[in-house]
Amino acid sequence: MPVYEIKDLIYYYPEAEKPALDRISLDIEEGEFVLVAGGSGSGKSSLARVLSGLLPDFYGGRFGGKVLFKGTDLRSMDRRKLARNVGMVFQDPEKQLIMTGVEAEIAFGLENLGLPKKEMMRRVAEVIGFLDLAAIKREFTADLSGGQKQKLALASVLAMQPQVLILDEPTSQLDPVAAEDFFNLVRRLNEEMGFTVVLIEQRLERCYHLADRVLLMDGGKIVCAGRPDQVVSWSVQRDKFFLPPVARFFSLMGFSSVPVTIKDGRKKLRISLKGKHYSGQADKCLMNTLKKNVPAKAENSMPPLAEVKNLWFTYSNGKEALQNINLQIRAGDFVVVLGENGAGKSTLLKTMTGLLQPGRGKVLYRGADFNRNKEQYMGRKVAYLSQNPNDYLFQRTVEDELMFTLKNCQMEDDGIVDKLLADLYIDSYRKVNPRDLSCGERQRVALASVLVTRPELLVLDEPTRGVDYQIKADLGNYLSGQAKAGVGVLLVTHDVEFAAEYASRVIMMFDGQIICEGTKHEVLGTSVFYSPQICKLCTGYFDNIVTFQEALQKIGPLLSCRANCLDQDKGSDGFELRHIQ
Repeated sequence: MPVYEIKDLIYYYPEAEKPALDRISLDIEEGEFVLVAGGSGSGKSSLARVLSGLLPDFYGGRFGGKVLFKGTDLRSMDRRKLARNVGMVFQDPEKQLIMTGVEAEIAFGLENLGLPKKEMMRRVAEVIGFLDLAAIKREFTADLSGGQKQKLALASVLAMQPQVLILDEPTSQLDPVAAEDFFNLVRRLNEEMGFTVVLIEQRLERCYHLADRVLLMDGGKIVCAGRPDQVVSWSVQRDKFFLPPVARFFSLMGFSSVPVTIKDGRKKLRISLKGKHYSGQADKCLMNTLKKNVPAKAENSMPPLAEVKNLWFTYSNGKEALQNINLQIRAGDFVVVLGENGAGKSTLLKTMTGLLQPGRGKVLYRGADFNRNKEQYMGRKVAYLSQNPNDYLFQRTVEDELMFTLKNCQMEDDGIVDKLLADLYIDSYRKVNPRDLSCGERQRVALASVLVTRPELLVLDEPTRGVDYQIKADLGNYLSGQAKAGVGVLLVTHDVEFAAEYASRVIMMFDGQIICEGTKHEVLGTSVFYSPQICKLCTGYFDNIVTFQEALQKIGPLLSCRANCLDQDKGSDGFELRHIQ
């Protein structure tokens, strides 16, 4: 018997005209690892809410079809029994945290299940060890960084030891190392302990290879389902973005067997570069030429737009979050800041935009002290977008959100509202309440609400969180266009792939300090953990390749003549690729 049996599922949110889920039929077997991918607003989170029993009872709306959990109608199950069997981690950790202390938050669900005190203590200790939360176990939850809050939400669910884990973008605020550690834990829970895992994720390079089956969603429907390699071929044939860079690269080269891991990709690259078409000496000469082909470092001679001098900041609990930071942002710069959770990235942005007062040092805007003139600068000249888009959404419609910013800054709409709604692909939601949108759609509305004043300096904290590959590419191109037009862009992200594609300069932070700064080739091209998939694929064969386009231009001509025809859609392990019209 499957763990889940879904038959003709259809669901409308309250007052919605279109179904969020449209005639879905799906079985999920016990112990299966299912990855759900798709664009923002495609229905992924709605499907997760159905599997966890939240739709329609918690959100309301109209519901049709059947959802069975081990043969029992999910809606008729006792809530406590369901909580023991199914655990869900939401996109936004702020919505999941209830208690004020870290240990109390992990124990909260166990207390509601009525477990003995000793059992609760054991489980709390286990998950704190698994997720490396010992350093913050006595912290106040409101003082945690976004990534730390996300890890805490994961811990509170894992402590209840459910049979099914439903994870809705659980690593969107985790740094690459922490995200890798988490997925390794999930893999162990799935492979060694038999947990059934349903994972929704936008950054597929992190987890594509872990899945037994991949579901692609669009418009509330499952449009494709099959093994990872089958879905890769389906996506490439239709020019879809829902596959990791390495798989996409080899698929575009026409290879019949498409690797989905770095290990398999490097093996295929090594084999493909050997053969009768190229002599060993020719290969060696060509590789040496490409290794020396380092992009020229472009110097920005513009005067600093924003400047940080000898900046220090200490929180009230004594934690020294920033230590002697020196930084310059010029007009036309696209600077990306990377680093582990708690490294001080968000604190740096808040200090630069006047939300936090530095203990020592200065923040200058065009040579003047920012904090003495921040009422004049903030909103009009300097735009800041925090991690949580919900902080910006309090008007009745999307259009009203943008108009509110203009009115608050005493500015007129000269067509910028229409332009931003179109540029960020949210024009169709103009009259929709922004809180009814998906996480990725809300992110774009919040971004539009700060861009509407045409600021000179953009300061963005995790703007790619919850955004699919296509929208992320559109966002990157838009911000690159803003930088070319003379706007300074300073962006914090954990998305190394985004940084590699669009940054002109990369900064690495650790323990409140800037430990590395340079071009993306200098920083990402020499990093082990903070390097994109394409760079990891090429290192040792073709160095100084960090972007997808560079790989196509430099390696593509060598591989295209070696590729075979694409595989047929049907595999040999029992799964069939489904094309759902």
